[in-house]
Amino acid sequence: MQIKELYAVSDEPRYQDFFLQGLLAHPACFRISPDEAMEPFPTAGTADSFTLAMEEETTGQLLGVVSFKRAEANRAKLRHRGLLFRMYVDQQAQGKGVGIQLIRALLARVRALGDVRQVNLTVIASNTPARQLYLKLGFIPFALERNAVAHETGYLDEESMALVFTESTPAEFSTIIP
Repeated sequence: MQIKELYAVSDEPRYQDFFLQGLLAHPACFRISPDEAMEPFPTAGTADSFTLAMEEETTGQLLGVVSFKRAEANRAKLRHRGLLFRMYVDQQAQGKGVGIQLIRALLARVRALGDVRQVNLTVIASNTPARQLYLKLGFIPFALERNAVAHETGYLDEESMALVFTESTPAEFSTIIP
């Protein structure tokens, strides 16, 4: 398995197919619908944003993806924050360390930007495996929005979490992971 950056021009079709697969398999775990997944590549044309993928080395098959963008990049008082979003690990790869490796690589890349101090995310509150992964990596819940996402079975609560980089943030988030 290897982690690599995906690019809009060359990787968009396979990224969209992969992410759509996740939305269709787990609609109650995402805040976007399958139709919305076909919007342009999530990090195309945005400064200090990127999408990482874990892929099988021999086949190039995507196993997981995660994206990052700087929040309010044009606002000096808010540039220190960023957003982890569109995280998905294929069901066959879950429980094999793909998610934790992707997020660690994302956090190391964010640290390398130099001026991002906080990474925020939102997670559907009932998505226990994702919540546990984020908590394990040091994300702290700071808000719960009731009925935040409309779903065919009703409304879903959404939890906001943040990881603030400090002097004691684990060293693995300070070096780029190959």
